Amino acid sequence: MPDLICQQLVDLIERHADGLTQDWLADVKRRPETPTYHDYPEDKLYERVHDVYQNLGKWIRRHTNASDVARVYTALGRQRHSEGFALSEVLEALILTRRHLWLLVLREGFLDTALVLQQALDLNARAVLFFDRAMYFTTLGYEQAQAETARKPTAALAAELARPRRLRRKRQVAEE
Repeated sequence: MPDLICQQLVDLIERHADGLTQDWLADVKRRPETPTYHDYPEDKLYERVHDVYQNLGKWIRRHTNASDVARVYTALGRQRHSEGFALSEVLEALILTRRHLWLLVLREGFLDTALVLQQALDLNARAVLFFDRAMYFTTLGYEQAQAETARKPTAALAAELARPRRLRRKRQVAEE
């Protein structure tokens, strides 16, 4: 019985994925903490967040492990870095994603008995664990991309300095 209730909550969230995504979009587009999202194409944002809500059940199942989340969200962090998002904005967007799903559960009045409330809290704990992992691995991927970007000019400069002086001078003259 308890797993059935939890599944009903997941089904509720997945069924309302469109509305949740629209609410999230409106929120992220108006918040001063997420300025890069204001001008980013809505269709791309919609697709990304809708996928999280639509597949929430997959992400919060007990057999989904940290390495599954790591693979997807480390790549997401790298992608957001390359797209020019600030890390604080990316984390705020993930926090809003989690917040809107809990607001849906509260709004639907699904928590009318102690058993259902307990299951909702269990679902919330799983969702929080998922989003905590998602935020950690997004941050990790973002920082990895940031470090690689920072090293590129240094590596290029080191290569340039390793050239014989006369070749560097010729290159400077050619560039002018």
